[in-house]
Amino acid sequence: MRLPSTRRQFLASTGLTALAATAGCVSAVGSDAAADSGTATGTATPEPTPESLDDWLDDANGYDGEPARFGPAARPTVMVGEETDDGLAFDPPVIEVPPGTLVRWDWTGHGGQHNVVALDGPFDSGRTNAQPGTGYRYFFEEPGEYRYVSEPHREDGMQGAVLVREPPSSGNEAVDEWLVASSNFDGTIADRTDASTVTVTTGADGNGGRFAFDPPALRVAAGTTVRWDWTGHGGPHNVVSKGDGPLDSDLVAEGDSAYEHTFEESGTHLYSCKPHEGLGMRGAVVVE
Repeated sequence: MRLPSTRRQFLASTGLTALAATAGCVSAVGSDAAADSGTATGTATPEPTPESLDDWLDDANGYDGEPARFGPAARPTVMVGEETDDGLAFDPPVIEVPPGTLVRWDWTGHGGQHNVVALDGPFDSGRTNAQPGTGYRYFFEEPGEYRYVSEPHREDGMQGAVLVREPPSSGNEAVDEWLVASSNFDGTIADRTDASTVTVTTGADGNGGRFAFDPPALRVAAGTTVRWDWTGHGGPHNVVSKGDGPLDSDLVAEGDSAYEHTFEESGTHLYSCKPHEGLGMRGAVVVE
């Protein structure tokens, strides 16, 4: 027997047709060719999975151990059938989103037939499909861990997860919104108000590699000098303010490089490494 299905629908169109999503409801869209090429899976209900999510994801193709995290305003898209060194994968395979997020899966057309099926049953895209341009959406309302697979390729490691959690909160709304995509931000703003000089590591572990500032968020007193030291890992990095802020370093890769700025006035300063901002390499300095 297949997993129970939620409401699903394939519509004929030349492209993806936007459908309204309501809490707990799903929709799948595609062309006539996509609907006609789908086949019933006939896949048996999956066996119970390991209790630990980390253990279960050990065999997930393309997973580097860190979820891709999205903020409240995001509308994440997961690609279905991305080719990796290990085989076919969801990309990203694991995402972390707040409650009330609409997640979309888009078929790449690679690897033949796919579907998106939750192991515990809350969502199911229906029959498998090989047509690029096919899409499926689900609105995640309740916190929890939602593990899912592409049934035809489950044994080959094509599995993923959606982690629905409240985003980290420091109490500083600007900092929280800016750093929600940074994997090493846990809601803590490191207090360095008793120091005249503070160091931030540039190219620290995080965001799927050496693409992080450490610490990502600082609180300092006015007159403090902040120094960014390059590790030499993760490729070229820079330190650039969001908007019209005062930070604007060169793009460098060497491990013996550094950049300094003295913050004279109070305020919240947001910055990033421009080449890796999309990965979550972001930082903040709160000056009191």
